[in-house]
Amino acid sequence: MRIALIASVLSALGLIGTTAFAQDSTPAKELFGRVVTPTDTAPGSIGFYSRGCLTGAVALPVNGPAWQAMRLSRNRNWGMPSLVNYIERLATDARAKDGWPGLLIGDMSQPRGGPMPFGHSSHQIGLDVDIWFDPMPGRTLTPEERETISATSYIRKGTNVTLDRSKWTSAHTRLIKRAASYPEVERIFVNAGIKKQLCATAGSDRAWLRKVRPWYLHDDHFHVRLSCPPGMAGCKPQDPPPDGDGCGSNLSWWLSPAPYARPGKPAKPAKPKPPMTLAGLPGACRAVLSEPSAGMAGAEIDIPLPTARPAIN
Repeated sequence: MRIALIASVLSALGLIGTTAFAQDSTPAKELFGRVVTPTDTAPGSIGFYSRGCLTGAVALPVNGPAWQAMRLSRNRNWGMPSLVNYIERLATDARAKDGWPGLLIGDMSQPRGGPMPFGHSSHQIGLDVDIWFDPMPGRTLTPEERETISATSYIRKGTNVTLDRSKWTSAHTRLIKRAASYPEVERIFVNAGIKKQLCATAGSDRAWLRKVRPWYLHDDHFHVRLSCPPGMAGCKPQDPPPDGDGCGSNLSWWLSPAPYARPGKPAKPAKPKPPMTLAGLPGACRAVLSEPSAGMAGAEIDIPLPTARPAIN
């Protein structure tokens, strides 16, 4: 009844269509990308990291004692409370215990999670965050700088996996190890060349390497994924990583040309897959779009309107 009432009111105002909120045929990435505030409900991760949505999200403050959020115009500094707590704890621990100047935080999730208009297939349930390899500068970046500064690649130009040793330092290794040390961390994705460096320099303490997995790109940032919160039935967990430190045959494959080989041009180009609609998400995500917004009083958010589509980092 509540959802139907909201639908009829919004339809009367001309804000949505009359056919199921005009949602059934609209790409889900457009629907979730339009929403700028979280729900006024309890925090919850619904579905899987690449097919879900988010309730009761909280915002990471754009400035902290040991972090700064980047790309503010995207409005993607939202997540589960556990993710915000993790970022704040990692930033302060890395500064106090490892001498890391501070974190530059890339994309987390949208206010209600869900698919994004561009940039990611995951980050949909408030448990993923991108963290730049570049350390935070010793000053507060301006809003313009946060939109225009590019993250530095630590892989040599023209290669897929060759580490640029003139940029990578032991401090980067300590940061990744610190990031993987918390029990709530499920995965950390890095470029295969960076994983190779971590394997070569880890020494005898190697258990943390199991969480660090090679993946495409990830040459200028690392992607942290937290586990589903305990007891959250609506959150679909990822299978645990394989046993071992991940420095054997799996890494060898990622270091080979095979993952980056371009297939030959097909005789008949494949028809592109249609974008995901709400039908492809858990049923609860339809209601998430219609929930009232949380009160925004006191929220530390400064979101400049973008004049063009920002670069993806």
